[in-house]
Amino acid sequence: MEKRTDGLLFKFAIIFTVFTIVTLLLIGITSYVNQMDSYKRQCEVSIRNIGEYLADLLTEDGETFITYQNYYMEHFAEVDIPYDFAECVTARKTFDTLMAREHPGKAVGVDIAFSELSPEAQKAYFMYYHEFWLLAFEKARKDFGIPYTYYLVPKEEEYIMVYMIDGERTRKKEEGKENFLYLGDEYYDDPKVYTVQWEAWFSGKKPEGYQVWNNEWGHTYAYYTPLIINGKKLGLIGTEISVETVNKAILKDTFKQIFGIGVTQVLCTALLLWLIYYAYIFKIHTLELNVREYTSHKDSSIAATIEENVSGRDEISSLAQQIAVMILEIENYMKSLLATSEELSTTKQLAEEMNELAFKDALTGVRNKASYDSEVRRLEWAMVDPSLEFGIVMIDLNFLKRINDSFGHEQGNRAIKKLCGIVCNSFKHSPVFRIGGDEFVVILEKADYKSREHLVAAFNEALAAQDKEKGLEPWERVSAAIGLAVYNPEKDSAVATVFKRADKAMYLRKKAMKAVRES
Repeated sequence: MEKRTDGLLFKFAIIFTVFTIVTLLLIGITSYVNQMDSYKRQCEVSIRNIGEYLADLLTEDGETFITYQNYYMEHFAEVDIPYDFAECVTARKTFDTLMAREHPGKAVGVDIAFSELSPEAQKAYFMYYHEFWLLAFEKARKDFGIPYTYYLVPKEEEYIMVYMIDGERTRKKEEGKENFLYLGDEYYDDPKVYTVQWEAWFSGKKPEGYQVWNNEWGHTYAYYTPLIINGKKLGLIGTEISVETVNKAILKDTFKQIFGIGVTQVLCTALLLWLIYYAYIFKIHTLELNVREYTSHKDSSIAATIEENVSGRDEISSLAQQIAVMILEIENYMKSLLATSEELSTTKQLAEEMNELAFKDALTGVRNKASYDSEVRRLEWAMVDPSLEFGIVMIDLNFLKRINDSFGHEQGNRAIKKLCGIVCNSFKHSPVFRIGGDEFVVILEKADYKSREHLVAAFNEALAAQDKEKGLEPWERVSAAIGLAVYNPEKDSAVATVFKRADKAMYLRKKAMKAVRES
């Protein structure tokens, strides 16, 4: 098989192979420096994010945390908290027990203020909260892999920082109390030295830089996040992370190597883009413009333009030729499809019109006898379902012959349409059929079946309401008899039997109405 040296894949493979080899050689020489720099930047971003995370936790605690801090600053020397506690559940249970005894059914901050608690309950409350937040700071330190997290409460006038929550536990030095936490550790931090720390406190804003520590605990970067709750500035959250010492020589070499890689890569990329553009992308761009032109105007003559622009034997040229052929084929297909669609649309419209005429009553516009017969066939197919429920309403117009004889058939037709309107309005959600000159049938299912008695009564009320209307002509004051029958699966094997019962009920109603008129 002949080697495809003109193929687009082969050309791209050669170009990118050369580019990859050159790039890998350069990256291999400078990777150790870049990794160190990347690690440093990641560490700096990390301690910022950890500080913001802890600030969000404390802020969510709101006034509860403020109460806890106020009590700490006043009473920390009076409280003995076990040094080696690993959970705060025990302290919580102790507080809950005191609350249940002293203030049953009440919650601090909801039903009772912290100041109303007994000194013993206040101390238990503080011990629980201190254990809770110390564990939270220690967990953040462990989860994020940093050496130190803490919460500071400044004493501005003295430039003293109180380590309220110290992520590095310290034991009390008093004799007999070595197993308890040392609280309230204080340090004088010279504002001329600890500029970032005090700037964060006095400004109440996150600092742009870091406080560099280089002492017995190691060389670290410290970041301080101000804690502000309900507009009140409370303290600083400190997060520290170790950073390896980077000497000036390594930094200088790093900049040189980065500059060398940058220049080389820019030159290589520029050359690569030039080759790809003039050899391939220009062809693709021209083809794209031609296809877009065809998409916008649907002018098949663009196929000739595409074929004129074809040059070479690569995949792009082959694709352009195929697109030109496809445009011509689409044009022919669309013409054929349009003609077929027009024929189908005309046929469908005629079929719909014929179907509508076949099942529509010409006088009233409701369904006719043929439509009723179709509905009967549907119901009889559905009778295999034992849960089937339906009813049939039979309605017959009274005195149609008298109206026709006295006022003419045109007025008789108006009486039929008037009755049809009342029927349709009374049975809005059920199909209405005119099956004879003055006979209407309604098939009730679902909700209308459930409300059948109500609907029949509403129909009779609508007829009776005409008596209150003045000035109606005889053909406008219509009278009708209605009969209702429901399907009984144990008795009815066909819809006709239900229809007969409805018809019989209608005639009984008509007979009763006649008796009332003659009495």
